Amino acid sequence: MTTAAVAPAERTWFGQPRGLTILFLTNMWEQFSYFGMRALLMYYMTKELLIGQGHASVVYGVYTACAYFTPIVGGVVADRLLGKKRAVILGASIMAAGHFMMTFEPLLYVALATIALGNGLFLPSLPSQINDLYGPGDPRRAWAYNVYYVGINIGGFLAPLLCGTIGEAYGWHYGFGLAGIGMVAGLVIYLAGQRYLPTPAAPVATIEEQSARPISGRATALTLAAVALCVVIFRGAYEQTGNTLALWIDQGVDRAAGHFVIPMTWFQSLNPLIVIFFTPVLLAWWQRRAAAGRDQSPARRMALGSAIVAGGFVMLAAVAWGAGTGHAAWPWLALFFLIYTVGELHILPSGLGLFARLAPPRLGATTVAAWYLTICVGSLTAGYVGKLWSVMTPPSFFLLLASLAVVAAIMLRSLDNAVRKVDPVGT
Repeated sequence: MTTAAVAPAERTWFGQPRGLTILFLTNMWEQFSYFGMRALLMYYMTKELLIGQGHASVVYGVYTACAYFTPIVGGVVADRLLGKKRAVILGASIMAAGHFMMTFEPLLYVALATIALGNGLFLPSLPSQINDLYGPGDPRRAWAYNVYYVGINIGGFLAPLLCGTIGEAYGWHYGFGLAGIGMVAGLVIYLAGQRYLPTPAAPVATIEEQSARPISGRATALTLAAVALCVVIFRGAYEQTGNTLALWIDQGVDRAAGHFVIPMTWFQSLNPLIVIFFTPVLLAWWQRRAAAGRDQSPARRMALGSAIVAGGFVMLAAVAWGAGTGHAAWPWLALFFLIYTVGELHILPSGLGLFARLAPPRLGATTVAAWYLTICVGSLTAGYVGKLWSVMTPPSFFLLLASLAVVAAIMLRSLDNAVRKVDPVGT
């Protein structure tokens, strides 16, 4: 059970508790270190260590897969042995050590394994603490995960600019070192903000009470599994922005702005930028709707988000078809990222919040880890979907992605009643 609702004097971030600011900043710096290292990894392996591209790709793929798989084990360890706070502290310390190990060439594989290990403890344990900041029925909890989500994108936006630039200009090891400093900064903020992070009380349900709720527990697990399946399908389309869409940006988009040619990687920064600037707008809109009694349930909001993303891909299909064998104008791509990101803000933070709220007592980190497993499976799904790019025309492929998002939207909408039953707080 959570602590009592936070007093108004403690609302410092979009009307949220101060503890959310601590979690937000900790997460931001962790993401800075993670994406900063990832931005350099392939270049470091192929240019500095002279590892073949094929082998380097395998190393990169195994590392990223492990980064989303280890939280399953780490979540259990956090719930059963360490507790969330100690898991975050230990995980952050291990990750910082791993980033600093990256500055020594012989320690490459040891460093990557160390970072993945620390991430397993850190990743599920930090967001699962958001629930502990709110009392029962606090409506702010449903939007807290959108605020938290901004931290991911601030870190993801700054990391390539700072770690990448320093790594390229002054040496890869300096970039890795900066990533390690970012992880230490996150750890320091987390330790300094402990007084704002309430310790959840031990669950008081008796064995008799627990045995009286087996159907409810099964219903919750089945509902979360169904939502996870929808998100896996959605991510089959969503994850293409860093994969096949990046190829189309290179080959099918006219990136000229006057005499300046926009670097193709710059378009990838639009997504985190839009998240940063549009999250306050969406939160204000949702709060007004809630005050008027017209707030959406989590499943409906997620379904709407998936439908919005589908609309973005339909637009891309039309643009690619109109361009024919020529090049599409880059403003259409910018508009796509705007539509895509607005849809993302409806579905992904809401899904994370749903998993965190419905976590059984003492299984908060484990349940959040299941959300990251969904991301892992969705990413693998996107990889197989992306293989179709070479055998389809761009318009047809974008329509396929739109179809995947539509299927996910229909499935999520059909789960509305089931989600309402197991998550009355979110409605």
